[in-house]
Amino acid sequence: MVDPKIHLDKVSYAYGDNWVLRDVTLDIAANSVTVFFGPAGSGKTSLLRLINRLNDLVEGTQMKGRILLDGQDIYGSDIHVPQLRQRVGMVFALPLPLPGTIRENVLYGLKLAGIRDTSRLDESLERSLTQAALWEEVKDRLDDPSTDLSGGQQQRLCIARSLALEPDVLLLDEPTSGLDPISTRKVEDSLFALKQQYSIIIVPHSIQQAARIADQAAFFLMGELVEYAPRKELFTQPRDKRTEDYVTGRFG
Repeated sequence: MVDPKIHLDKVSYAYGDNWVLRDVTLDIAANSVTVFFGPAGSGKTSLLRLINRLNDLVEGTQMKGRILLDGQDIYGSDIHVPQLRQRVGMVFALPLPLPGTIRENVLYGLKLAGIRDTSRLDESLERSLTQAALWEEVKDRLDDPSTDLSGGQQQRLCIARSLALEPDVLLLDEPTSGLDPISTRKVEDSLFALKQQYSIIIVPHSIQQAARIADQAAFFLMGELVEYAPRKELFTQPRDKRTEDYVTGRFG
């Protein structure tokens, strides 16, 4: 049996006294696309943020359980959080390009880490933009402002910025929610290629997207993990009636 890339062990999480996740246990495989889906307020984004410790920045919260990355507890006292966030990159719903050029955006994290070797930076620039399906569109305008890009291109630029750090895991929180269908397709197509090298966890913007891109899918409802299964099984033969009702549009 192959060890999971990430193991969630009875994870619960609360903002104040409001428990938004309750006893979530699941294994996330390496080199796959895992989808967290469910209605608004079901805890999907909170769980995503726990996996790279972004919620450390939120006051008045509490967490129970363990999250293991390659068998190591990411909330252990020996974890260096900035290094963890290099290994676990995150892309948000709204594109957030940094001020500056396309080149500067992609290389920001590497330069922050002290990397100055020009050949390495150039290689990382082309590799990450290619992986994000953006290289051919911007290779002749790398020193143009990032704000000159379309919304879809900006989102792929943010993906490239995360990939430049060569993370183990890529987290995406509704990365296509504001994009047109053509840009959405380009982002989705890039995910199929990226999973050959990365473990991807995504909160999709719709059930239809979840069904298109998932290798395995987890359905959440009011902080509870209702069902977790391979895509074909979960979307065509769900075991739980709540899952069936949601994926067939009876509620949500």
